[in-house]
Amino acid sequence: MRSIFWKEISSYFSSLTAYVIVGVFLLLIGAFAWVFPDTSILSNNYAGLDPLFTMAPLVFLFLVPALTMRSFSEEYQLGTIEFLISKPLYDWQIVLAKYFAQVFLVLVALIPTVIYYYSVYHLGAPAGNLDKGGIMGSYIGLFLLSCLFVSIGILASSLSTNQIVSFILAFLLSFIVYFGFEFLADLPVFIGSWDNVIDKFGASHYYSSLSKGILDSRDIMYFLSLIAFMLFATITSLQWKRAS
Repeated sequence: MRSIFWKEISSYFSSLTAYVIVGVFLLLIGAFAWVFPDTSILSNNYAGLDPLFTMAPLVFLFLVPALTMRSFSEEYQLGTIEFLISKPLYDWQIVLAKYFAQVFLVLVALIPTVIYYYSVYHLGAPAGNLDKGGIMGSYIGLFLLSCLFVSIGILASSLSTNQIVSFILAFLLSFIVYFGFEFLADLPVFIGSWDNVIDKFGASHYYSSLSKGILDSRDIMYFLSLIAFMLFATITSLQWKRAS
């Protein structure tokens, strides 16, 4: 399992994939956080990282599928999946090794944004006058959300031998999980009756809750449960591919 993990990490960093994805993420987030007037932190009347945590999920909706699309699709295309599953490893070990390798890459992309926190910390009047609890909760929520997107991407990649199809499927599933239920709850037919119930099925509800700085176990369990379900579905898909 450890060998697959490091193989995945080295394969990303030995090519331009990891550098491009991390670079694009930081460039887009930096532009939204500091450059574009409508979302710039400097345009606010208070010190905070709201633009970062508002735009980061949207950026991850595109970048995480681009990161995960090759996970199993490339193995199918190159015919190396037979060699992989012939190793003395359980399917769940293969899936988890690939999953944690890509979660690690997402974490690498998030760590440099701590510089933004340092900058905003000194922009407050007085310095340090900002909602530290809200920022910490937002970081936890963003990390859990990105882990969820990775699990969806891994599942999508296991379902198709084509990387483009995997990317599109991962994007659509991530979009539905994050925005779909919120849009559904806003339909007039559900407002006033089922809107609150439907909204609680979507990841955006729990991400917003964590962004308030309150670490509710229900919010964390939502993400962990959904991640576990996606990984279980990936293992099942891999077993089905093995049997066919």
